[in-house]
Amino acid sequence: MKMVIIGGGFGGLRLARQISRDKRLDITLIDRYNFHQFQPLFYQVATAGLDASNISFPLRKVLHKERNIHFRMAKVTSLDAARSLVVSDEATFSYDILVLATGADTNFFGNEELMAHCYPMKSTMEALQIKYRLLKNMEEALYAREEDALLRLMTVVVVGGGPTGVEMSGAIADMRRFVFPKDYPELDFSKMKIYLLEGSPRTLASMSNKASSDSQQYLQQLDVIVKTGTAVKSYDGTVVTMQSGETIPTAMVIWAAGIKGNIPEGIEKSMIVKGNRIPVDRFNKVQGMDNVYAIGDVASMVTEKYPHGHPQVASVAIAQGKWLARNLIKKMNQLPQEPFEYHDKGSMATVGRNLAVVDIPKPRVHFKGFFAWLIWMTLHLFLLLGVKNRVAVFFNWMYNYVTYDQNLRLIFRASKKSTTE
Repeated sequence: MKMVIIGGGFGGLRLARQISRDKRLDITLIDRYNFHQFQPLFYQVATAGLDASNISFPLRKVLHKERNIHFRMAKVTSLDAARSLVVSDEATFSYDILVLATGADTNFFGNEELMAHCYPMKSTMEALQIKYRLLKNMEEALYAREEDALLRLMTVVVVGGGPTGVEMSGAIADMRRFVFPKDYPELDFSKMKIYLLEGSPRTLASMSNKASSDSQQYLQQLDVIVKTGTAVKSYDGTVVTMQSGETIPTAMVIWAAGIKGNIPEGIEKSMIVKGNRIPVDRFNKVQGMDNVYAIGDVASMVTEKYPHGHPQVASVAIAQGKWLARNLIKKMNQLPQEPFEYHDKGSMATVGRNLAVVDIPKPRVHFKGFFAWLIWMTLHLFLLLGVKNRVAVFFNWMYNYVTYDQNLRLIFRASKKSTTE
């Protein structure tokens, strides 16, 4: 049987590796990149803490031992469910079983101006662009002749108070404390402002009240200006305007306020639900389509525990990939399948050096501070693919911790020729 998996993220890769044990399947894994990206550490690439190669792993290398999996680097453009075809910019693939593990992208909620001027962070390339802009603004601040221009270059606004926004704000605050004053002694970093804007009443709204309260306290301890209940209306490249009418002059806005599922053409628009997600049943089968499944961020599975769908986090994608692999093998063996049930093992977020929050649901436990920070580091280290990457990240972290410094503050700029070609 021909099986096509679209997406080499957490869910798609786990499914591919798990189901490849059944040699009755000929599996094709399609992704627009030839590497797996470890999204939880994008913010460390964006703040010069890690090199992009440290959190990326070649998909072909991951699949070296899997003889019945073929990787194809291509961008899927549409699906033809009637003829069981996947159409890409490189080739057309036929399938007997199709799995959509396409993940999610940044959600600007239809605001074209925000899309044009804000910096998203849903890929390694976008994280590198943030690093470039952050460092370039500091370089330009050295030449600023007017106070207004200087303050605008030294102001960073992060929109979205979820784990990504909180971690990004804390990392930039650490750079302001330990790195920038040494790199740019001519600048007065008491003038540098970091804003975290969140539309809901609290940061880390998906976590416990304790985690939310602790994270906000830590951010204030790092002199991050936290504004909750604040919705962004527009940003023209120089000034952020809130719905309340308040404005913040800034040369950089990092957008971490929402995500939406990546859905290829060919899925009926009437099927798509909130968050640009595809409704699936308890077996991850797309409703109304034969032999088509969806897992992870792009799938919306309604259960008693999750009436609005599961959270769009890596642990859900991994669990669904593993579960679907077992169910598909059972289906081929004509055995009864089991409905998916997500068992939440906890959530966490780091705020800065020695500062983190961890929630564990069973038993209900909350950790904070240095111990939580160690838990966060250990878990993320073991979730990384490849021993080489784990060693590189560990030594980078140890170096950064001992020296209070990051050594990856390189500004690369493409030439005009390479930009136009």
